[in-house]
Amino acid sequence: MDKILNELLDVRALLKLEQEEDRRQYQLKNAQTSITERKRLGICWYPVNVIKQEVGFGNKMVVELERISGRDQLHMFQAGSSAALFTNGEGGTLNGVVLEVKRNKLRLATTKEDLPDWLEGGARLGVELTFDEVSYREMEIALMKVMEAEKSRLAQLRDILLGVEPAIFRRERPFTPIAALNDSQNDAVRNIVQAKDVAIIHGPPGTGKTTTLVQAILQTLQTGEQKLLVTAPSNTAVDLLTEKLAEQGVNVIRIGNPSRVSEVLLEHTLDAQIMHHREYRQLKKLRKSAQEYKAMASQYKRSFGPQERAQRQFMKEESKRVLAQADDVEEYITEDLLDRVQVITCTLVGSANRTIRHLQYDTVFIDEAAQALEPACWIPITRANRVVLAGDHHQLPPTVKSMAAERGGLARTLFEKCIERQPETAVMLTTQYRMHEHIMGFSNQQFYRGELQAHESVRTATLSEVHPVFETGLIVEFIDTAGCGFNDQTIGEGSSTANPEEADVLLKHLLNLLTPYEPAEASEAQTEPRLRIGIISPYRAQINYLTDQVEHEPKLAQLLSRRQLSVGTVDSFQGQERDIMYISMVRSNPEGEIGFLADIRRMNVAMTRAKKKMVIVGDSATLGQHPFYQQFMNYAESIGAYRSAWELLSTDPE
Repeated sequence: MDKILNELLDVRALLKLEQEEDRRQYQLKNAQTSITERKRLGICWYPVNVIKQEVGFGNKMVVELERISGRDQLHMFQAGSSAALFTNGEGGTLNGVVLEVKRNKLRLATTKEDLPDWLEGGARLGVELTFDEVSYREMEIALMKVMEAEKSRLAQLRDILLGVEPAIFRRERPFTPIAALNDSQNDAVRNIVQAKDVAIIHGPPGTGKTTTLVQAILQTLQTGEQKLLVTAPSNTAVDLLTEKLAEQGVNVIRIGNPSRVSEVLLEHTLDAQIMHHREYRQLKKLRKSAQEYKAMASQYKRSFGPQERAQRQFMKEESKRVLAQADDVEEYITEDLLDRVQVITCTLVGSANRTIRHLQYDTVFIDEAAQALEPACWIPITRANRVVLAGDHHQLPPTVKSMAAERGGLARTLFEKCIERQPETAVMLTTQYRMHEHIMGFSNQQFYRGELQAHESVRTATLSEVHPVFETGLIVEFIDTAGCGFNDQTIGEGSSTANPEEADVLLKHLLNLLTPYEPAEASEAQTEPRLRIGIISPYRAQINYLTDQVEHEPKLAQLLSRRQLSVGTVDSFQGQERDIMYISMVRSNPEGEIGFLADIRRMNVAMTRAKKKMVIVGDSATLGQHPFYQQFMNYAESIGAYRSAWELLSTDPE
């Protein structure tokens, strides 16, 4: 037991290091950048107009803002983000939390009951993200609860998840296989139905993890459990699960703000559900009345007598009294909705939202658990009777900004700990539906003990199935630049690495491959299957170079504009797939330095995005210093996939 508490204390100390580093990077970014640069980084809107003011929950003012310039520019604002209004004139800042974001508008719940005068003083206003203390605070609170738990369900779950006590399964519980699932998917659902404490879905790339998880949730509801929480570290994953469950007719409420705006998602947000409630008209009436009292009180000027002062005070008191009534009605509506809901969906930190933090759940499902920091996973688990984790610890780990925290093991997830210490809790999905067997083969050997099987629908699938102009050809190619003299180079104060000559070879190969292919006209594109191509590089400087070159090649630029071609980092392709995938390895130097290519989990993600063709361009002399890449080159030779870059270069015109 002491060992577990010490382990959790270590995690807490590492989280503190991460928080300090995160804050340092945030302050540095803000202190050293202009408003223009902060707008480009997506952390600031400037200038903005206040288009609406209203009284929100707890009598705190809510302002709706609209950006005037940089409209539709990408940004980082989302519901739950900490943000502050600021002015370029005299005045301070007004802190708050983003309630909702819709394209060029956002609603900010402030910390004040009255708005400052400078807000209406004619000065130009902006809004920017502030350091997110909330997430760290909630993770800290959850860790404390876990450490202090004694003789409770949380104490039991802690000891089981961390391997002190065995997980119990009720193997006598009946389970009827689901026709739409394959054998390993059914095994995973059976494991969840029969688990008393914890169960894990281990889903390698392309094996239908989300499909299996949705079926597991439906089966759990059928066993009679009344309330489930479905959560994940990212809004994107939560949105996807919300949509899938809604399609199955589940009564689901999405807490927090969806990252994608779709009718299905919006309909299932708590705000939308409140607006459709039978008591909403009464709530609206009370809010309007409170607003009117507040407006009347503000009409009195500063120089007025005792009678006016008393009248103003009366109006303010009435506004507060009516608002308190409105809060009671809103609380009643919310509780009524939450009493009847089957599934609540939200992010891990979102599970601490004030509207649901008092609830207990029969089962908590955590998707993408292998990408979530351990302290974040404990937030929903503190209110769970049972836990189901889904993910793959051989793909991307959580993002950790502090090198010291990463070295200390903060990136080691609860998913990893549980699957290693309680292997019987996990079922691995073994049929993949994405890749040709040659694309799958290397990752299968390296990460999945050779247990993956390519489904017959993809096992021998080639590009000719996407478009008849393509010949069968090689499915996997390793283009070796060794001996070409393409050395990598550091760009901009050692922040990133590029290899322009390697990038040129990659694009030449791609253009050769696409020679017979003509992108369909827009009118034809609806009937023709869209060829989709991805180019990955682990280095931002190489991405920038490739993107620039693509825009100067007419055919590639056309594909880029039609979103048939995308260029990005490994992380940007997580959870995605393409018909053709190119990977630029970049590193080529006499010292054999490969930098963070040594993160083989990240490379596993890169190597498992392609469906029908994968081309990797790199220097075997440099890469071969690492056993993982040496084994990949051996694999490439074994399937006839090895080619020298000299073959491509020799076809250049004199």
